[in-house]
Amino acid sequence: MNSFVDIPAMMAACRASCGKVYLVGAGPGDAELLTLKAARLLAQADVVVYDHLVGADVLALVGPAARRLYVGKERSHHSIPQEGINELLVRLAREGRTVVRLKGGDPFVFGRGGEELQVLAAEGVPFEVVPGITAACGVASYAGIPLTHRDYAQSVTFVTGHLKDGSCNLDWPALARPRQTVVIYMGLSGLATICTRLVEHGLPASWPAAVVAHGTLAEQQVVCATLGTLAEAVAREGLQSPALTIVGEVIKLRDELTWFASTAATEPAPTPLSPIEA
Repeated sequence: MNSFVDIPAMMAACRASCGKVYLVGAGPGDAELLTLKAARLLAQADVVVYDHLVGADVLALVGPAARRLYVGKERSHHSIPQEGINELLVRLAREGRTVVRLKGGDPFVFGRGGEELQVLAAEGVPFEVVPGITAACGVASYAGIPLTHRDYAQSVTFVTGHLKDGSCNLDWPALARPRQTVVIYMGLSGLATICTRLVEHGLPASWPAAVVAHGTLAEQQVVCATLGTLAEAVAREGLQSPALTIVGEVIKLRDELTWFASTAATEPAPTPLSPIEA
């Protein structure tokens, strides 16, 4: 009896019968900013596993026969733990399904896309990445704030204001440098601390800063102020997440370059999404 086991052949057979996971960026919000490839995959998917920041207009492009699973995360509330999402993606692919893992913005920019693909790679699940317009680029464009400009900023830094351990311990000296634009994701709850730390590390309190909430959508709100006044101005206007904070002299150009008119006063509030069904 031949007890030899052809491991490579077994793995190849497993891959052949396995489905595939497409890690897709949904862009910053406006459905028309979705890539053509992302739209095609949404129409063809068997299952779409989507996050909190994916809007109804994007989900409307999902094929009618596809199963939709919401696994969104909000501050202090996760509908399903990250480990559960990883296991879900592996299970669905092993059932032979075409899975779209849909994330707001670009999945490789503060989207945990790399973490999820590491699990798929370790489990031998085929995958592909479809980039999306990251929130920083899309939101800044709709706010009329260029991220670079030869007169004001020769570099751009993307940073998250909410670390894995819940702290906000950033490289403040590097962020508090002139002639750059700093875009802070998930920084609204710690906005006062962020502004204070940047001033403590060298930027003047008069340095331009802004917060853009619900960027690229009809309900977009933009508050432009300074590091010394931004937190108070945002609180006064009642801005809520999702929001990006932008720091830098490029904000001076907003009055001149504003083009997107918000219609928030006439738009109904979005319907809350339901968590994934067990």
